[in-house]
Amino acid sequence: MIERLEFGRTGHRSSRAVFGAAALATMRQQKADEVLGILREFGVNHLDTAAAYGDSELRLAPWLAAHRGEFFVATKTGERTGPAARAGLERSLERLGVDCVDLVQLHNLVEPDEWETAFSPGGAVEALARARNEGLARFVGVTGHGLVAAGAHRRSLERFDFDSVLLPYSYVLLSHPGYRADVEALLEHCEQRQVAVQTIKAVARRRWPNGYEGPRFSWYEALPPGPELERAVRFVLTGGNGRLFLNTSSDVRLLRPILEAAAGAAPAAAPGVDGVDGVDGVGARGAPESDPVALDADVAALDITPIFDGGALDRI
Repeated sequence: MIERLEFGRTGHRSSRAVFGAAALATMRQQKADEVLGILREFGVNHLDTAAAYGDSELRLAPWLAAHRGEFFVATKTGERTGPAARAGLERSLERLGVDCVDLVQLHNLVEPDEWETAFSPGGAVEALARARNEGLARFVGVTGHGLVAAGAHRRSLERFDFDSVLLPYSYVLLSHPGYRADVEALLEHCEQRQVAVQTIKAVARRRWPNGYEGPRFSWYEALPPGPELERAVRFVLTGGNGRLFLNTSSDVRLLRPILEAAAGAAPAAAPGVDGVDGVDGVGARGAPESDPVALDADVAALDITPIFDGGALDRI
């Protein structure tokens, strides 16, 4: 089973592996139900979807009708103006078949012009805060892609007291010194304010090579199942003082390998304590720490390259 941890200051003990429901975007309901069944096997109790993820919200609706009390449900809106963000949230509630989501997030809020619009009077931030006060969402978060995400989130947290952030986090991405410094500063800020930190792209290998004509279940090429993927998952779950959450890949073929790796990274249970509910930093009570030598070897062996560069490659 996968360790659970307080999700920031929300009061919810979320599984440290969060189901990235983008995997359901083009799935038929029968297949989606089979996938969602895997989550209960590993104790995953946190779902992360978005209005932009195709039919994901619709695929979750029947599952939530039967199991709503078992899951923390998060969705996202890419709208920046208040009226559009409110309408988007209401549509997500309808598609999910719920009266309230646990978390609504501003999707990929990193571009300066969009940031200004969202934070302006009548913008999306104001609208989502009002929706929270009205009971349509319990908490409000912000997400970001690219190496600008950590810096953008710090700026956002200075303007509004978000309950969660989401950003790219992997061994190869943090080899960029500027990004690592931004991430470390953000994590310190979030630790002080009890802001939950979710991570994405943990198992990204590289962007698809030019001319690749095979199937693509994610916009990037992911690591294959095996020890390299396990080490990539462990790197996230041993980072950030053992308080980071890892969102699973949109490539559903990797769901079980990622969850198995996350379950293996759980801290050993202290006497008389359920290991699934441990809250100490991963590694602090017996879980294996990340091995930089092995991670460097993985980078070389699999030609792992950053999918973001702080410039042109950030525009996905």
